[in-house]
Amino acid sequence: MEVRLPDPGDALSGVELFAGLEPEVRQRVIAAAVPRTYRKGQLLFVENDPGESLIVLRRGAVAVFRTAPTGERAVMTVARPPDVLGEVSLLDASTRSASAEAIEDCAALALSRGAFMELVHSNPRILDAVMRSLGALIRRLTEQNADHVFLDLPGRVAKTLVRLAGESQAPMITIELNQSQLAEMAGGSRQSVNQAIGSFANRGWLRTEGRRIVVTDVAALRRRAGMPDR
Repeated sequence: MEVRLPDPGDALSGVELFAGLEPEVRQRVIAAAVPRTYRKGQLLFVENDPGESLIVLRRGAVAVFRTAPTGERAVMTVARPPDVLGEVSLLDASTRSASAEAIEDCAALALSRGAFMELVHSNPRILDAVMRSLGALIRRLTEQNADHVFLDLPGRVAKTLVRLAGESQAPMITIELNQSQLAEMAGGSRQSVNQAIGSFANRGWLRTEGRRIVVTDVAALRRRAGMPDR
């Protein structure tokens, strides 16, 4: 899958949260941040951990999820560069509201809460970007709740695949996500999700290659999910 990466000359140039800052201010933020790497399968943080840092993704992908008392996981979103993680707990000084796991090898920058709050106080414009980020989070959660009411499981699987495909216009889009993770995102059992994937494959909308899903007809998946055509 093609991913838009930040300008290599400025690690924050493509990050909406910091886009309104002057280049020299972004460079100070970068200097205050700590580079981090995470291997596939490694947890970045766990629900109820202290919210001590903001994480800016530079490479890879991260699944953000909640865990039920029974141990079942519900994936809320998959973050990719130039997304940020953890802004909510930084703002309210509370614990992490979800867990995050690297589903690909990742590179990131971690900015401490103290450095982030100092940045907010000295650059009030960043609050506009923070509010947009929180608004997008609320809209995403509202849409997910509506999907569970109005869409059947195959429709939710189709919509999840469309979201993972992102903005790519390639004729074939490879999604590095196994069917267990896809089931967690779509809110269904692995067996039911496998059946939906098999049905889509029979229609020529995608194919599976081991732990990968290769989408070949995004438009058909959009129609199955009830999403408007582009």
